Amino acid sequence: MEKDKKTGTLFGIGTGPGDPDLIPIKSAKILSSVDIIFAASSSKNDYSMAVNIASEHIPESTPVKFLPFPMTTEKEETRKAWRENSRIIIEYLEQGKNAAFLTLGDTMTYSTYGYIVRNISEMAPDIAIETIPGITSYQAAAARLNTPLVEGEEALLITSGVTGGDRLRGNSVLPENVVFLKAYRNVADISLALDETGLLENSVGISNCGKKDEQIYTDVRDLAKKPPGYWTLIIAKKKPQV
Repeated sequence: MEKDKKTGTLFGIGTGPGDPDLIPIKSAKILSSVDIIFAASSSKNDYSMAVNIASEHIPESTPVKFLPFPMTTEKEETRKAWRENSRIIIEYLEQGKNAAFLTLGDTMTYSTYGYIVRNISEMAPDIAIETIPGITSYQAAAARLNTPLVEGEEALLITSGVTGGDRLRGNSVLPENVVFLKAYRNVADISLALDETGLLENSVGISNCGKKDEQIYTDVRDLAKKPPGYWTLIIAKKKPQV
C-alpha cells in the first residue's frame, strides 16, 4: 500500500436482537453513507439475518457482500476463513472505500466481527476501525420480560450454553443472575445445572425474542422438548430473600 494513499474506515455495526427499530441512530447514519457493506453468512448460502434486520437502513445502491464462514468445530478451518475474509475487507479499505460489517446483537458479544477486527488489526495495523455497540439479545429479553438483569451489588454471569451447563457448575462463587446464550442444543444439561445450583425455579427461557414467533418458557425444561432454535436464551436468578 502506498504511504500517502488514504484508506477507508471499517465500521462495526451491531444490528441488535431483531427489531430494525432497535438499531442505534448512529449505526443507521453510517449504513446510509458507507461504500460497501459486509456480512457473515454460512458457507452453504448467502443469507444473513443481520442484513435482513438492517435492510431498511441500507440504500438500494449500496452493494452488500456476503462473506462465507463455515459452521464447523475445526479450528484451523475457522481461522482460515477469518484470515481470508479479513483480506477481502482490507482490499476494499485500501481502495479508499468506507465499509460496514454487520453482526447480530452487539458487535463485541459472541460476535464474528470480533475475530475480523483482530485479524485486520494484525494484518493491516494502519486501517482505521470504529465499532458501534448494539443491543444484545439478553438485554432485549430482560426488557421483554420486565426483569432486571442486576440490582444493587448483584453479579451477572453471561455464558454460552453450546456445551451445556458446565460453565455454571465450574463457578466457585454462584452469581445472583445468570444468562445462557446459544441455549439451543443442550437445554437438558443447562436445566440440570440450574437445578443443581438452585436457580431453576426462577429461570425463564425465551426464543425469537421480539419476533412474530416469539415463545416464552416459564419452565426451561420445556425447551428440551422442542426442536433446537438458534435464537434461544435463558435468564436465571437466585430466589429473592424474604
